Amino acid sequence: MVQVPSGIAYDCDVLVIGGGIVGLSTAYAITRAAPGTRVTVLEKEAGPARHQTGRNSGVIHSGIYYRPGSLKARYAVRGAAEMVKFCAEYGIAHAVTGKLIVATERSELPRLHGLVQRGRENGIPVRELGAAQIAEYEPEVEGLAAIHVGTTGICDFVGVARQLAEASGAEIRYGAEVRRVDRRPELGVAVLTGTGEVVRARVLVNCAGLHCDEIARLTGDDPEMRIVPFRGEYYTLARPELVRGLVYPVPDPAFPFLGVHLTRGIDGSVHIGPNAVPALAREGYDWGVVRPRELGATLAWPGSWQIARRHWRYGTGELRRSVSRRAFTTAVRRLLPAVTADDLVPSPAGVRAQAVLRDGTLVDDFLIREGARAVHVLNAPSPAATASLPIGREVARRALEALRAV
Repeated sequence: MVQVPSGIAYDCDVLVIGGGIVGLSTAYAITRAAPGTRVTVLEKEAGPARHQTGRNSGVIHSGIYYRPGSLKARYAVRGAAEMVKFCAEYGIAHAVTGKLIVATERSELPRLHGLVQRGRENGIPVRELGAAQIAEYEPEVEGLAAIHVGTTGICDFVGVARQLAEASGAEIRYGAEVRRVDRRPELGVAVLTGTGEVVRARVLVNCAGLHCDEIARLTGDDPEMRIVPFRGEYYTLARPELVRGLVYPVPDPAFPFLGVHLTRGIDGSVHIGPNAVPALAREGYDWGVVRPRELGATLAWPGSWQIARRHWRYGTGELRRSVSRRAFTTAVRRLLPAVTADDLVPSPAGVRAQAVLRDGTLVDDFLIREGARAVHVLNAPSPAATASLPIGREVARRALEALRAV
């Protein structure tokens, strides 16, 4: 047992677990809101942003998809503008490109019109396009109708994370995997790392992403959810000239995933994806990565079986596209008819840390909960990178309130 003795000398005031963009944004926000606050960040990898932050499509989302008034809607709209400003201030590669959301079937038209209304409710400028107007933006893309969202962009989120780490003034400890946590509400928190170090803090902030539920339980708090990892597989387009910018399908409102889309990145390459298939480990970036303990925990959670029961048809399609490049190509050709299977070059996958409730509900908003001397970020998948600056401020506010209360 790691213990917090009385009369201790604390190593820091706030200890942040997780060196992704949300954890580093939180450290950055704390030191700006309360200069002089000592912040330490523990990251188990050798550098920042090695998982969700560094393995996404690099899109600065506009906020059009998210329920008006939700944290995702408010923080994405605000965060997109702040992210562009942050990148400009620090010279981080970025561009405001706009994007198309394209309906390819008549059944999608009502959902497309619904997105127009949602965008307006969220304060996002949207232009409606007929089939002939799509070519103004994307000559090779075909559809029945589309909308153009002008505030969408792209950036180097890993570069943003590195800049947040540097500008925060926090002590960042890499290679520091958390093994045990001892929290004493009357004293503070002590964390044992894999290197044998003990770090003592007054308040703990859990931004552990794919492992956030495990950290919450180590702290002694019941998160009332579990992370169920979904792998998103990508291809790179061998003929990037086919796509000028960003092209998305109309999403299925039953799922928090946006569907296979086309993204021209800041380096000029075009990524296609992701799909969404169950991962066999929290960091299961391909089918060969299997961690029995983590897989067993996923299968033991009742919500996992509820997802399978309700959404097996959708899941079957995603699995088929995972194992068959031809099937993946067919999905892409709905938007981009000129693409062939030979145009798809495998790229590194990502894993989405999706919070799932016991009844199988996929948590569709950011989820932040508090315990004694602790703040837990329990659901922060896409658009968390876009929204990381306002998320960081909110988590920092709660952490500083906890700090003032001790």
